[in-house]
Amino acid sequence: MKVLMINSVCGTGSTGRICAELAQEYERGGHVVKIAYGRDGYVPEHCRSYAVRIGSDLDVRLHGVLTRLTDRHGFGSASATRKFLRWADGFDPDMLWLHNLHGYYINIELLFRWIKSRPQMQVKWTLHDCWALTGHCAFFSRVGCERWKHHCGNCPQKREYPASLLLDGSRHNHEKKKKLFTGIRDLTLITPSYWLKELVEQSFLKEYPVEVVYHGIDRDIFRPMTSDFRRRHGLEEKRILLGVASTWEKRKGLEDFLSLAAMLDDRYRIVLVGLRPDQMQQLPANVLALPRTNNPQELAEIYSSADLFLNPSREETFGMTTLEAIACGTKAVVYRDTACQEIAEAYGGIAVPQGEAHLYEAVCRHFEEAEEIHG
Repeated sequence: MKVLMINSVCGTGSTGRICAELAQEYERGGHVVKIAYGRDGYVPEHCRSYAVRIGSDLDVRLHGVLTRLTDRHGFGSASATRKFLRWADGFDPDMLWLHNLHGYYINIELLFRWIKSRPQMQVKWTLHDCWALTGHCAFFSRVGCERWKHHCGNCPQKREYPASLLLDGSRHNHEKKKKLFTGIRDLTLITPSYWLKELVEQSFLKEYPVEVVYHGIDRDIFRPMTSDFRRRHGLEEKRILLGVASTWEKRKGLEDFLSLAAMLDDRYRIVLVGLRPDQMQQLPANVLALPRTNNPQELAEIYSSADLFLNPSREETFGMTTLEAIACGTKAVVYRDTACQEIAEAYGGIAVPQGEAHLYEAVCRHFEEAEEIHG
């Protein structure tokens, strides 16, 4: 069987690693696998035999400009998509497995017309966020928006990713997505949580079967381990509170970490991984800022060095970092009313009400209990 996956990245980030692991699994089963991706960047050596790039850096930039001016995200990259689909016709996949289609790299109108022209092809689509359900945004619970259930329009998050600076195309986009994404003969949706499954079943995608499959992690990498992380950063005697994100956008809870930092005494240090240089410059002295890493081994060492992992994200469809931290032997604290609560309850974390005061209470309680246990 020939399997073609489509995702914004290949082999890096949470979705890229998920695609790579699926590809390896299919290849071990004797199948031929390719991963088509659109965003440039480092492709790990073990993924290069799978990788097929859609478009170029210039195409991504032009698609970004189109989005900023017209809010037509997902409707650029026409030339790059046509070229890719000519290649895909030659590859002739038996199964197409979609992942993140947003990211300024593919034209969804051309893609789904092509999909519908191949009714014999099995199609799976793993939804890593809510972008497929809406006319603009990838997440909506933080602002309490329910327009996506009926008709998007007058988008309250027009300037959130994928940001539009001028026009609001959310109503048109929502109607277009509904027309494009429905009516596929053999499509199965996959969500990483029951939380997201319930949302999908309230959207125009409710005609499709939905399977819940929790994301897996490599337990050979994400496990308790020793390292010199504490020594290198002068944290031998500190209580480390860790936060990790691939992008520290508003919904991820950076502001909650900053508020928490002001509540803590000198026994504690907050360590944040994945920050941009401009974000690093705005942090207080009791926060150690580290850039994003695509090295899973390095990330596992950081998880293992922490005393407590905090995930104050208000919008998550799974929470991969939470599961990775728990696998490394570090207790996790997450917010309720997100998919992270589901993961924490399934694997041994703690879910608290949203807000930095509740984070602080959970931190204090954790160390008080630890002191009682160890005398």
